[in-house]
Amino acid sequence: MNFRMTGYILGLLLIFEGAFMAVPTLTAAVYREPQIRLFALIALCCLAAGFIITRFKPQNKSLFARDGFVIVALSWIVLSVIGALPFYISGCIPRFVDALFESVSGFTTTGASILHTLEGMPKCMLMWRSFTHWVGGMGVLVFIMALLPIAGGQNMYLMKAESPGPSVSKLVPRVKKTAMLLYVIYFVMTVIEFVLLLIGGMPIFDAINIAVATAGTGGFSCDPAGMPYSPFCINVITVFMFLFGVNFTCYYLFILRKFKEGFTEELKVYLGIIVFAIVTVTLDIRHLPMFSGTGEALMHGAFTVGSLLSSTGFATVDFNLFPEYSRTLLVMLMFVGACAGSTGGGIKVSRCIIFFKHMHNELGIMTHPRQVRTLKMDGHPVDQEVTRSVSVYFACYILIYVVSMIVLSFDQLDLTTNFTAVVATLDNIGPGLNMVGPTSNFDVFSTGSKCMLIFDMLAGRLELFPIVLLLTPATWKK
Repeated sequence: MNFRMTGYILGLLLIFEGAFMAVPTLTAAVYREPQIRLFALIALCCLAAGFIITRFKPQNKSLFARDGFVIVALSWIVLSVIGALPFYISGCIPRFVDALFESVSGFTTTGASILHTLEGMPKCMLMWRSFTHWVGGMGVLVFIMALLPIAGGQNMYLMKAESPGPSVSKLVPRVKKTAMLLYVIYFVMTVIEFVLLLIGGMPIFDAINIAVATAGTGGFSCDPAGMPYSPFCINVITVFMFLFGVNFTCYYLFILRKFKEGFTEELKVYLGIIVFAIVTVTLDIRHLPMFSGTGEALMHGAFTVGSLLSSTGFATVDFNLFPEYSRTLLVMLMFVGACAGSTGGGIKVSRCIIFFKHMHNELGIMTHPRQVRTLKMDGHPVDQEVTRSVSVYFACYILIYVVSMIVLSFDQLDLTTNFTAVVATLDNIGPGLNMVGPTSNFDVFSTGSKCMLIFDMLAGRLELFPIVLLLTPATWKK
């Protein structure tokens, strides 16, 4: 382990988190809220601590895979703990574990909340909640790498540990340029959505919050009434939830006019899932009394599918009241999630494709032992390392899921609540069903269960391995 390099990167993280605090500080200044002093003080403390730590630059900047996993895991824990301080110190969330839950939910783009209402919440706190989605969406270390050289050629270990999906490839030869390209695309798409929401008549404060929350596929709303916006705005949000669930590499290829390469197998399956889910859910819910007709059912059905498949977690209606088919399908979409290399959560479409192809090949070899089968994606062989990583991922996923369910069972809540609460947090979705549905919150759980769900949110956002390896004794051995 390169401890000095680990400390140096954590110091950089503190500097950037202090800079991020400028957003809620400016919001407090605009709305003349007293919390401006709190955000400014926390920002100054982060900047001071970060500058002191980074003065001691390590001579050895080499990083290896183990270092990358540990740095990413520690970075997200530090980021979340400091992000919880404004909620806790201001008294908006009196208990620190609840403030930490809200902060982790924001940075991991989960969108699960312990708040019963947003009524009376200062604008700067609402902005901080939503902005954490945008910071965590693409990855904070990816953001730092886009601006600063950290570890030379070893930057890829950090990107692999933080970026979602079974494998990460560089768009251009240098990792720094790759990170910059990702954030440029991310920023431009966020701005486009913001402008469209303003055109649709959404208030500027709400438009900023919704745009950054959609971009990070988070789900924190800023209005106590939920999503009381025009059909135009609802449809804009729906489209962008789907768009932010697409692998950003595809956008880069489309920009280069490499449409054939950009229209990947994963993207085709993702689009197929979207069409199938929207059509069948709309047909299933169109007779519900909450909808005036098929058109309204289509709008809300598409929004709900986009929200849960992309792991955004917004809700225009209480989908907990949908028929059993729709509820079941929506839970399945939570598991699948968005594409690899997107800001969405879930297991990821590409990982599911690889898993089922691998299963198909293995079953074929059982019936024809002498047959040689190669697993391919987009016409290219998949590395054995990637296939093995997917298998280990599913094993870790099931283990964490089982442990989480056992821990939550001690709260004596119903099975559907516990089951979907774990799905909602481990896959970074936000709302679940029953007592954690879109009109409810996660405050129903005990402190121990909330800690378990906090772990799940971090593990889900970091693709399990960094958090699991952080807790493995072998990681810390020389």
